[in-house]
Amino acid sequence: MQAAKVKAKDMVSSAKEKAKEGSAEVQGKAGKAAATTHGEKEMAKEEERARKGQADAQMHQEKAEHRADAAARRHGTAGTRGHHGPVGTPVAPDPAYPASGWHPAAEKYI
Repeated sequence: MQAAKVKAKDMVSSAKEKAKEGSAEVQGKAGKAAATTHGEKEMAKEEERARKGQADAQMHQEKAEHRADAAARRHGTAGTRGHHGPVGTPVAPDPAYPASGWHPAAEKYI
């Protein structure tokens, strides 16, 4: 189930990246069309590449965060299958039996 969630989140991140790349491409074409000199056209081309690179880097960062979140959830319960709290959680003492050390379960008859 967790793998499906990670995969779905990755698909959303990829879709966002594709949308940002498309936006960068449109802005790059508009910049190239508005440019009058060769230098301005090169500058528009470089800006387009930078925007696409930034979108790609952001997608990879989001995917890494998805993996880290999934790993943190998986390792939070040490093999208890979610039925108990994390390992090391202190258990509150039973007020019916003071700290004298005696407990009825300790006197089992065989």
